[in-house]
Amino acid sequence: MSRAEQPSRRTVLAAAVAAAVVSGAVADTASAAAADSDRAPTLLGSRRRSSGGSPTVDNHAWTSYADWRTGAAQGTRAVAGARPGLAIGAPLGSVDYTDPHTKTTAAWEYATWTSPVHQLSVPATETIASWNAHTPAGTWIQVELHGTYSDGTDTPWYVMGRWAAGDQDIKRTSVDGQTDGRSTIWTDTFSIDDATTGLRLTSYRLRLTLYRKPGTKLTPTVWRLGAMGSDVPDRFTVPASTPGLVRELTVPRYSQEIHVGQYPEYDNGGEAWCSPTSSQMIIEYWGGRLTPEQLAWVDPAFADPQVDNAARFTYDYQYEGCGNWPFNAAYAATFKDLQGVVTRLGSLGDLETLIAAGIPAITSQSFLSSELTGAGYGTSGHLMTVIGFTADGDVIANDPNSPTDPAVRRVYNRREFENIWLRTKRYNASGNLSSGTGGVCYLYFPAHPTARQCEALAAVGVR
Repeated sequence: MSRAEQPSRRTVLAAAVAAAVVSGAVADTASAAAADSDRAPTLLGSRRRSSGGSPTVDNHAWTSYADWRTGAAQGTRAVAGARPGLAIGAPLGSVDYTDPHTKTTAAWEYATWTSPVHQLSVPATETIASWNAHTPAGTWIQVELHGTYSDGTDTPWYVMGRWAAGDQDIKRTSVDGQTDGRSTIWTDTFSIDDATTGLRLTSYRLRLTLYRKPGTKLTPTVWRLGAMGSDVPDRFTVPASTPGLVRELTVPRYSQEIHVGQYPEYDNGGEAWCSPTSSQMIIEYWGGRLTPEQLAWVDPAFADPQVDNAARFTYDYQYEGCGNWPFNAAYAATFKDLQGVVTRLGSLGDLETLIAAGIPAITSQSFLSSELTGAGYGTSGHLMTVIGFTADGDVIANDPNSPTDPAVRRVYNRREFENIWLRTKRYNASGNLSSGTGGVCYLYFPAHPTARQCEALAAVGVR
């Protein structure tokens, strides 16, 4: 069952309200990322796809050794190597943290890094931070955002997430109730309260705080930190795009529905696990695998235990769900040589650019059952994985809201799909005005992309 919608454009991410019974081909669960990257796609005509991404989105990140040596470091150090990052050097001291979900208070050594100011090329109504990090047991991180409004005044420092890969030291959490009366944090999204006033976020800084148990040499290492700012206009429909690609990537298929009732402490079990299920599909497409030891906590009677694992380790204890966008991207990046980003795309042409380079995408959308032919359900927020396009230009998606793994592969009407994904306004089943995500998606890709993949990512505004 879907969760109730938030009173903002941040669409609640949850499972669809009903299972669709649509058959599909048997899943090929072997990772075929390398083969897919080498297989030439079929392009239709000579149409040039967007080369600069959506003009309504600015996605910026700090990732290089040079990046980590900028900004203001207090107790942190830049780490060189094949995957440069930021780690604790000499802690500033210790601080007590009371976990709001366990009520446990513990002391933690800490160090901080504050990014340079990033001037948004698109003054934003919404901003979503995302990060990739290694947090061994006994460590965790906090990400904060501070911005400047278009009238020259400043936001407070907002907490965008308190995160650890595990759940034994702290419970990873968003922080509710943050507002200055002009902007508000809705789970994982900074949002201008009333965009019709013209107020926008014009720049921001991000602050990392790295924590570890006192007296140890442990450290988190952050490899990627960034944010996506956007100003997507209110719209019920979007212009139709022209098909430009015929290609299907071989992505594992997993159903969330076969997990219904499993581990209800993680948002009522599989019925609400569309986000982690979609994440797991792409993680395994890129070769990410969990060991038997990592899966030993899952009941051996359960099929696809890696989906249960993804649900547990994307779960946001404040949101009480597995649909926190940055937490899913961060989970993907815990797998060797993967990175994850939350962004918005501007068209199905952007998705075609990525698919042509062998990069599938996870899209977030909401719709009535009558708005997506063949889905068989309606939802206030649902994630699915786009893996290709047919000769007619229709969208091939691995939809986790399916009764079995083999039934996950779907073909959805191109025009219907692009509209439910890219719009920002819609009417819900009660006839009331509601929100859409405006093209939100997760992108997971190698830590060291090929030249072709780098070109495709840059074309959609991700570097």
